[in-house]
Amino acid sequence: MAATDRHDQAIGGQFSLIASALRRLEVLQIARCVTFLATVLAIWVSLRPYPDLTATDFTDVESGKFASTYITLGMLSIVAVALTASQNLKAFQSLITPAFLLLCCWIAINTLFSHDFSLSFQRLVLTVCVVALAASLLLLPHSQAELALWLSTAALILLALCYLGVLLAPTYSMHTAGDMFEEHLAGDWRGPFGHKNVAAPIMAMLIFVGLYLVSRKYLISGMAITGLSAVFLVFSGGKSAMGLCAVTLVLSSVVYALKSPWLRASVCFIPLFTLNALTVGSVFDNRLAEILKLLPIDTTFTGRSDIWEFAISSLALRPFLGYGFAAFWGTGSIEKLVKSDQFEWAASASHSHNGYLDTALTMGYPGLALIILIFVYLPLKDFNVAVRSGNAGPLAKLFMRLWLFGIYLSSMESFLLDRADPIWFTFLVAVFGLHYISRFRLMSEASAP
Repeated sequence: MAATDRHDQAIGGQFSLIASALRRLEVLQIARCVTFLATVLAIWVSLRPYPDLTATDFTDVESGKFASTYITLGMLSIVAVALTASQNLKAFQSLITPAFLLLCCWIAINTLFSHDFSLSFQRLVLTVCVVALAASLLLLPHSQAELALWLSTAALILLALCYLGVLLAPTYSMHTAGDMFEEHLAGDWRGPFGHKNVAAPIMAMLIFVGLYLVSRKYLISGMAITGLSAVFLVFSGGKSAMGLCAVTLVLSSVVYALKSPWLRASVCFIPLFTLNALTVGSVFDNRLAEILKLLPIDTTFTGRSDIWEFAISSLALRPFLGYGFAAFWGTGSIEKLVKSDQFEWAASASHSHNGYLDTALTMGYPGLALIILIFVYLPLKDFNVAVRSGNAGPLAKLFMRLWLFGIYLSSMESFLLDRADPIWFTFLVAVFGLHYISRFRLMSEASAP
């Protein structure tokens, strides 16, 4: 009898250990899900949504000046890395490439010699937190099914907040004639974002997410996200985002169908080069400006040409080091450069409407070269590797679309390395996604990717 009791106790102890392990797994599963949703929504929606643009003391919520932003994203980055590092150490180690290390070193040098060291350092801290979050986000789900479910949940929550804002609080969800800046945008939808130029690109990116979900047989949520995002995109009035969204859908299908890496590069980069040549390039070269006049478009690009002219003349003064990491627009550097009434408006400008030009302004031409290498060239190389290894499924197509849209949008808007900017974060997740799928095979639904 005693032997039987001991045997029963041993079996009971084993079951207790198994039950305890299962409970721990369930807690970790919930923690991963909550961290994923909290991260995406904290950056997409921000901690202070629906800003009042009519307020005289209005400041950009994504600027990183609020302590709550630093604390929240800092804590989330620590939690996300802690939840993923032990099981995905090789994935994190794969990010330590020579190009990435060079960029880190150059940013450190650039920050050290910044015209405003404290501002550059402050913004660098937030950027590091966001990069850590983006690198960890795709490692939180243990399967593609979990990723699709969590991503659709986050997207539907964001869209619900967008439409509820327009219906219940239009003054805080739409541009109005009472806005302190750009009152001519009255009537354009912006949802919880601070500007329609942020809302529109995010809606375009959500269209890609919706199409991915449809391809994964999540028909109801996928079609809902695609449709709702498309409607919001139209009413936001974001012409650049609408046009680039359509271009991306067409070109991504062509790139996905092509077999030659050289042809893929041509399809991706020739439009990018042409777009920058006809925009910023027209300020550099009079011949390009004459070609631009022959096209049936606004040759000033709604006033952007003046901004580009000022930015280029400023860059000529500090072409190697630039003005410091994220330390040009809205800083004392501008006041020293404004020498005539022609550029008096520059003191209130927030960016140059071109991510590559802004990168050169803040980090010099070496910084721009590294950014182009890491965020323009290498992601396509990663996609080519994923295709050769048979890893280019719907998820790879989603990442490729988000990346392609991002590099084109950077020709018209500035979000590269822009701290907690939602466009930058989504683009960065796609870049990391292409990096991972080129090096690690996506496992079955029951296994960790």
